[in-house]
Amino acid sequence: MLMYHGFYHGFFPGWFGFWGFGWPLMAAIAVIPFWRICTRVGHSPWLSLLILIPLVNLIFLYILAFGEWPALRTTGGLPPAGGPNASTPGR
Repeated sequence: MLMYHGFYHGFFPGWFGFWGFGWPLMAAIAVIPFWRICTRVGHSPWLSLLILIPLVNLIFLYILAFGEWPALRTTGGLPPAGGPNASTPGR
């Protein structure tokens, strides 16, 4: 008797399934960039863990995109002194 094992049976090995090795790997791939983004815009980097929660991640993304960034609040809405290329020699 042939049993149905899902759409991905045979496409991914069992250890790369959603609850296996693949989920932590994909979570790390998503959290690390958001950790850096939260740090740069002045939010707590721990907020990047919200990316792991379904639907909350979409709300967080919109708040991050359209909300006020604390890093710009401290400079009056302008980029840091010297601009983004302040450390580049010859400028």
